[in-house]
Amino acid sequence: MAFKKVWCALALGFLLPFSCAHTDFFTSIGHMTDLINTEKDLVVSLKDYIKAEESKLEQIKKWAEKLDQLTATATKDPEGFLGHPVNAFKLMKRLNTEWGELESLVLKDMSDGFISNMTIQRQFFPNDEDQTGAAKALLRLQDTYNLDTDTLSRGNLPGVKHKSFLTAEDCFELGKIAYTEADYYHTELWMEQALKQLDEGEVSSADKVYILDYLSYAVYQQGDLAKAMALTRRLLELDPEHQRANGNMKYFEYIMAKEKEANKSSTDSEEQEKETEVKKKDYLPERRKYEMLCRGEGLKMTPRRQKRLFCRYYDGNRNPRYILGPVKQEDEWDKPRIVRFLDIISDEEIETVKELAKPRLSRATVHDPETGKLTTAHYRVSKSAWLSGYESPVVSRINTRIQDLTGLDVSTAEELQVANYGVGGQYEPHFDFARKDEPDAFKELGTGNRIATWLFYMSDVSAGGATVFPEVGASVWPRKGTAVFWYNLFPSGEGDYSTRHAACPVLVGNKWVSNKWLHERGQEFRRPCTLSELE
Repeated sequence: MAFKKVWCALALGFLLPFSCAHTDFFTSIGHMTDLINTEKDLVVSLKDYIKAEESKLEQIKKWAEKLDQLTATATKDPEGFLGHPVNAFKLMKRLNTEWGELESLVLKDMSDGFISNMTIQRQFFPNDEDQTGAAKALLRLQDTYNLDTDTLSRGNLPGVKHKSFLTAEDCFELGKIAYTEADYYHTELWMEQALKQLDEGEVSSADKVYILDYLSYAVYQQGDLAKAMALTRRLLELDPEHQRANGNMKYFEYIMAKEKEANKSSTDSEEQEKETEVKKKDYLPERRKYEMLCRGEGLKMTPRRQKRLFCRYYDGNRNPRYILGPVKQEDEWDKPRIVRFLDIISDEEIETVKELAKPRLSRATVHDPETGKLTTAHYRVSKSAWLSGYESPVVSRINTRIQDLTGLDVSTAEELQVANYGVGGQYEPHFDFARKDEPDAFKELGTGNRIATWLFYMSDVSAGGATVFPEVGASVWPRKGTAVFWYNLFPSGEGDYSTRHAACPVLVGNKWVSNKWLHERGQEFRRPCTLSELE
């Protein structure tokens, strides 16, 4: 009997219909009043459930409306929209993080149809690596183009079509990614930006306590003890019981006391020397030159050298196809000689090449000098595809055009490589040809070294994206429909080290290029060898 009473109590306690020993409630008003209270509790629970569901649906509705407006804008001009690096980063962040949060919210609603679809689609979403990569691209753009965090956060970039901005939460996310890479310099910059936007009154889920926790540690790691202490004090004002902050403060005070006892002037000079050493290691002369050229700050040619540069109509050394219709050619640089061909590929041809390449685009690779194999690298951020002449009359026609205008045999050349640079896409300084310490670089091709490079620009780039030559200070800017050409090897077969070049990060816009690497074999009578090593 006692056992039955317990189960009746449990049933009423959980507000569930349950058959108790006392089932004939109609015989007692007293017992029926208990049911009234039970029903009242059920109605309250039901209302709470409805409010919770309405709140969820309202959140989902707001999310859907915001994304509907955003995707409507984005789908009108996908490449232009993603050409803004902030839009690209936020796309990575939304699909990797925020859509996952929405999934959790909808799961509670048992919306099976949506969840099934979400689960299927999620396998195609960006992952943590994509989000981190997009964040690193923003940091790279910030450094290369000398952008302060406020400019980047507010989206005040040159040539943008779709202005976007970073929220305090976005800035916090960038700071966290930098922190996980032990990049305390950028951690400090972006945590300070997040804090600044919150101090200005931005409503955000980002917590000042968390931001100050990251920020104070990043500042301390860079040697600014006084600032780290000031930030920790501010953190403790917000959360006096913060365990780590209290521990850090005691440690900072201990270090500060020791510094006062020591010979501070000598310590300061040592720290300055260490900082200088770190900067020297991190920013090599070539790196500084490369970034300056990307910003358009390269050294200008002397008037005497400029006089040697001409523009002309070029008939491919009286090639029958171009005698009556020569192409426009202009000199971009003298040593190494870089020439640009204008109106050399039509918009229709560009679209055909892009359509052929898009389904095959995959992460671009480089030759590993140690193994001789192809591998991905952090210094080459783009996707590429290879097109053969037999696949399309357009590709075949392009190959023939390159042969006619260069006078070189393309039968031994590599296939046409099509590349698309994403957010902050770049290819840091490199040589196209194999050096003497890389004897096996193109051995499998059996066509010798890369004698020359032909590069088509298949899009305009709103900002950034130049092809630069750090050794000589040349910057070649993308212009849709043009192509540039240079020799990588001297006629003697020796490599021309002045052709070391780089593709600068794309700041705003979308960069499409295609290139043809021509090899030595087959050029014996087209470009005869010389005896002088540097001829």
